[in-house]
Amino acid sequence: MNRDCNIGKAAPENSRKQPADGIEIVQANLQDMDQLMAWRMETLEHVFAMPESKMPAGLRGANEQYYKTALADGSHIACFAQLDGETVGCGGVCFQMEMPSPDNPSGRCAYLMNIYTREQYRGRGVGAATVRYLIGQARQRRITKIYLESSEDGLALYRSLGFVPMKDYLHLEDI
Repeated sequence: MNRDCNIGKAAPENSRKQPADGIEIVQANLQDMDQLMAWRMETLEHVFAMPESKMPAGLRGANEQYYKTALADGSHIACFAQLDGETVGCGGVCFQMEMPSPDNPSGRCAYLMNIYTREQYRGRGVGAATVRYLIGQARQRRITKIYLESSEDGLALYRSLGFVPMKDYLHLEDI
């Protein structure tokens, strides 16, 4: 899978497109577990072009346990994007610490993940509204470093919101 890593801050307010009327972002909680898991697995199926039946054993359970722990302790926020009352997308942000550095003196950072809009609803501002909501959640926590991984499909959206490629960033494939 071809992914770019991006880091950046949201674009200034005046350079953003306004979301389409009728988009509402709803924060998920533990009572939404069935819906969270359905959307997570749909997102993984799309991103990895793989049906759930072919994914590693235990992946669904590991994701459910992640949600149970991270939603409860506040280290993750998940949300649903609704268009005219119908859930059409989702997203999440994970809050974590890294060693403080000149570009992130507090060490607090946010990792956007699971940003997904069903294909028939793309191009209506759903993804942008989701990302703006999650950036807002990070800003409320005074986080100044926000990053994500992007599929080719999402690059234009993230760039339009102010994300830029990360310089000199690699990951270990075989671990």
